[in-house]
Amino acid sequence: MRKVILVGAASGLALMASAMPAMASSHREAPGITEMPKVDNTDVYAFRSYEPGREAYVTLIANFQPGENPGDGPNYYTMDPDAIYEIHVDNTGDAVEDLTYQFKFMNALKGDTGKTVTVGGKTLPIALRQIGPISAPLDGNLGEDESYTVTQITGNRRSGTRGTVANASGGAFIKPFDNAGNKTISNYPAYAGQFIYNVTIPGCATQGRVFAGQRAEYFAVNLGPIFDLVNFVPIEGDNDPVYGNGTPFPGGITQSQNNQELIGKKNVTSIALEVPISCLTGTGNGVIGVWSTASLPQAKLAKPNPNYKSPALYGGAYTQVSRLGMPLVNEVVIGIPQKDLFNAAKPTQDGALADYVTNPTFPAILDVLFRAPVNATLGTSFTNLAPTNFPRNDLVATFLTGIATLNQLKTVTASEMLRLNTGVTPTPQSAQNPLGVIGNDLAGFPNGRRPGDDAVDVVLRVAMGRLCHPVPIAGKQTDLGLCKPADAPTGLVAYTDGAPSSATNILNAFPYLNPPLRGAPRPQTQP
Repeated sequence: MRKVILVGAASGLALMASAMPAMASSHREAPGITEMPKVDNTDVYAFRSYEPGREAYVTLIANFQPGENPGDGPNYYTMDPDAIYEIHVDNTGDAVEDLTYQFKFMNALKGDTGKTVTVGGKTLPIALRQIGPISAPLDGNLGEDESYTVTQITGNRRSGTRGTVANASGGAFIKPFDNAGNKTISNYPAYAGQFIYNVTIPGCATQGRVFAGQRAEYFAVNLGPIFDLVNFVPIEGDNDPVYGNGTPFPGGITQSQNNQELIGKKNVTSIALEVPISCLTGTGNGVIGVWSTASLPQAKLAKPNPNYKSPALYGGAYTQVSRLGMPLVNEVVIGIPQKDLFNAAKPTQDGALADYVTNPTFPAILDVLFRAPVNATLGTSFTNLAPTNFPRNDLVATFLTGIATLNQLKTVTASEMLRLNTGVTPTPQSAQNPLGVIGNDLAGFPNGRRPGDDAVDVVLRVAMGRLCHPVPIAGKQTDLGLCKPADAPTGLVAYTDGAPSSATNILNAFPYLNPPLRGAPRPQTQP
């Protein structure tokens, strides 16, 4: 495949006036979705597979259920059987899905009761999902089994042509039990490996792979202090070899695993699908747009006499309640009044929120919080730390249209989604730069997104004007022509939240994210 070199500015920026706004990552980011954690989409990844020997594939991952605690029994984290979970692909550029991979989960109690015990002559269902060690799919010691189906939809997600994505070995797709602990599952990596399935995909001559199950969270973020009015100095303080950029900033934050809010502490439920590149790109130019959604029936009626099979009554058409493509914006860019609207919108409807990306508020917040301290510390006289080029063409290119010659689709339609150029050769795990494109690694974010990419730091630096200055592309400083250095007085500052990321800390094979943190025994370590 060809190696694309980024040399120019994004074309089609005149579309910006009618364009949309946003990006989105979802860790409890909108008021409505906090009430529905089972369908809360936390992260989306789309990247050329870098597992050795799998370079001809693209891996798509959608994570759900934020903040899973390892020991949260007895129910742990099943998926919602009333919902549909979907990963969408636009391969032409009209901001409409050309392919959708729809996942539907089902829960079933063995014998309609789960595991039972006899107590004083009475046989009763137990309160736990398991009653002994578990080592295999549909293990007899597990009282509740969770399975799922995968459907490929070509065209409109609701009215298009449907085809079954099938287990190449026959049988159902089973979701592994969450990592309750070592007494329940003595070797969780080996156990979970049994749930990676080879699949046949309609219209695709080569098999892919699928996995759905609990994984360790690997979203690097110093979350609590960020939302406490950025309760740290968000500039690299010790010139870390990856995150630093020249002279360390006095009092700036330093990279430390102690700054992690999620890594090493929380789990997440992943839906991962690996598809041959040729089966995704269609008649386009090799760039694909990717986003994920979750939908529920429109109506819900609480039952006065709920039971396991029917705790509530649902009816009506499926209605989208969660949406995620680019990371972080529904958390820190979209205003509170429109957060739930964004989750319900399709990419073609994003124009209603365009002001949030052309005139972003978060850089203005950082200016209010830090301009005076920065001037006092450095003896400078900045009148504004934030970029002043409005509308923000650099953000429009990064998040809404793609960057010319890097990851623009065949047709340029301003819309929020991950954009991946499948022609860019994947970077081996050991050589990946967590800063992606601005770290001279074209196979990384915002050209798609890999699990080891530090989305927080990249978005932070781009928001503060990094692309107004030349960026290192193939060893050469390249002016993207999106804005001028004078527009971004602190665009070369090494902004960071101090929570580092590295691809070498996670798996070098599908499904890439590490096995989940166990419920017991504690403590445990996680990179």
